[in-house]
Amino acid sequence: MVVLETQRLILRQYRDEDITSLHSIFSDSETMKFYPAPFSIEQTQDWIKRNQDRYRNDGYGLWAVCLKETNEFIGDCGLVKQKINDSIEVEIGYHINKKYWSKGFATEAAKACKEYAFYKLGLNKLISIIDPRNVPSIRVAEKIGFTKEKEVFIFGKNHYIYSGFKESNEGLLN
Repeated sequence: MVVLETQRLILRQYRDEDITSLHSIFSDSETMKFYPAPFSIEQTQDWIKRNQDRYRNDGYGLWAVCLKETNEFIGDCGLVKQKINDSIEVEIGYHINKKYWSKGFATEAAKACKEYAFYKLGLNKLISIIDPRNVPSIRVAEKIGFTKEKEVFIFGKNHYIYSGFKESNEGLLN
C-alpha cells in the first residue's frame, strides 16, 4: 500500500518480500556504523514484522522507500513511537542504501513524513534520535527544519534529540 509520494519517491508499507533488499542495507557495516552491529537476516525480518505491527497498532511505522521511476527499494523512512525520559514522542527515522547517499533522498522522504505527521495525523511535534557522530543524519534533520533540543542516554549510549514543531504557516500536504 502506497502511503506517500514525493517528486522522486514512493513510500509504501513493508512487504515480506522486502527482506532481501532491506538486508542488503542493514547488513552493511558502513551503513550501520551507528548501530551496535550490522543486522542478521533474522533481525532484518524482525524489523519488517515490527513495522507491520506498527501499521496495525499505530497507523504508521517505517515505510519502504522506492524510486518512483524504477520502483527500486532504496531504504526506509517513517514514523515510530519512542520513549524519551518517561514520555512518548514520535520520531522520524530513515535509512538509505549507501549507493544513494548525498542525493537528497533521505531529506525528501523525511520532509514528506513530517508533513504527513503534522497535517494528516495532527501531530504537533516530531523528533529524530541521532548519534552525535552521525553528521549526515544531523544535516537531514536540519534540512527539514529540526533543531537540537537535548542530549539523552537511550539505546545504551548518548544521542542527540532533534525536534521540529508544526507551524501554522507551513505548506499543507496535498
